[in-house]
This record gives sequence, structure tokens and C-alpha cells, in this order.
Amino acid sequence: MDMLHQPIFWVELGAIIWINLLVSGDNAVMIALAARSLPPRQQRLAIFWGSAAAVLLRVVLTVFAVKLLELPWLKVAGGALLLWIGVKLLVPDKEELEVSAHTRLVHAIRTILLADLVMSIDNVIAVAAAANAAAPTPDLASMKYTLLVLGLGISIPIVVFGSVMMLGIMTRYPVVISLGAALLGWIAGDIIVTDPAISGWIGSHAEWLRQWHVAAIGGALIVTLIGRWSRPRPRD
Repeated sequence: MDMLHQPIFWVELGAIIWINLLVSGDNAVMIALAARSLPPRQQRLAIFWGSAAAVLLRVVLTVFAVKLLELPWLKVAGGALLLWIGVKLLVPDKEELEVSAHTRLVHAIRTILLADLVMSIDNVIAVAAAANAAAPTPDLASMKYTLLVLGLGISIPIVVFGSVMMLGIMTRYPVVISLGAALLGWIAGDIIVTDPAISGWIGSHAEWLRQWHVAAIGGALIVTLIGRWSRPRPRD
């Protein structure tokens, strides 16, 4: 059976690409934040390889998405890691000038992968659902995985373009850096309160944390305040 001749294949491929683009805006901000302190050539390399590796990681996550989301405390740990990454992106590295460009490039790519790992836990569910809708039976399993790989792979250049655009905006308007880091904190707060280990208790006793985005606002404030407090003070 040639899946390329089936209309549903192209319809669902378009749906997966669209879903991935909708949920990748925050990832483009994060990638630009991680690459902003590199020299121009390393910026391009970090954005390309970071984006490519992050999308590949998302493919793997999508395959195991449902099982991953059932693990207790995974989102709490991931949210805490994302808070730390947000603060780190706000605070200049004191040793930045003492390390080679290659080391800084590797560090930026590692930061992109870590942050994308956490930020993609929820996002991949939508992509996996679209693929399963297109191939709900075992005999269509090959179509499902082809859709996942193609849909996410085609998104790479668009994520790269978004990251380059954000990098230019951050260079021209430094305040965007703080807004981007706060966005990571917002996402972290949202992730933590949906963890299966505490979601039931929150639903019964503190639903306002989710309903009024209090946890998300708290995460954004934590990153912003700690980041500002940790910045080196100018000497008189």
C-alpha cells in the first residue's frame, strides 16, 4: 500500500506540521536565548544543530509520550530544571571569556537540548494524537511513524528561521531577553502543577494555581527576580 497516494496522509502530515509550529514559538525564543552570547558564526551553528537535535529528540519523545506523562514527579523535576535554565540564561557566565568558542558552542547546544526536553513533554502529545488519528490500526503503524518523522523534520528550517529572527530582535531590544527568560519560567510553573503526583491534590485544594495561572506567573517571577538578583553589580 503506497501511503503517498492516500489523501489522508497529506492531510495529517499538514496537521502535524501545523501543530508543531503552533507549539514551537517558545522553543524558538529559548534557542535564541541560549545562542545570543556566541560569536555570529557559532550562533548559526548552535541554532542549526540545536534545532535539529531538539526536533530529533521530539520525535523520540513523541513515540513514548503517553507513558512518559504517566510517570510521577517527572514534570516537577522538569519544571525545576527549566526554572534553573531560565535563570542561567539571564545571568552572564563569569567564565565566558575564558573558554574556547567550541566549548561555548557545545554548552549552548546542551542548554537547547535540556530546555527543549522539558518544554516538549506536553507539546508532543498533540503531535502523537494527530499521528494516531491518521493511523489508528496496527496495519497503518508505518504511516504513523512516517508522519511523525516527516512532520517534525520539515519543521526544522521553520524553527531555525524563528530562532534567527528572535536573535536579531534580542540584539536590538535587550528587554526581550528578560521577557524570554520569564516565558521559560511561565512554562515551568504550568508544567509543575500538571504532574500526576500532585495534580489530584491541586484539583481538590488549589485549583486556582492552574485556573488563574498563579503557578505560571510565580514561575515567571522566580526566574526574573533570581536572574536580576544574581547579575553582577557594576563597581563604582
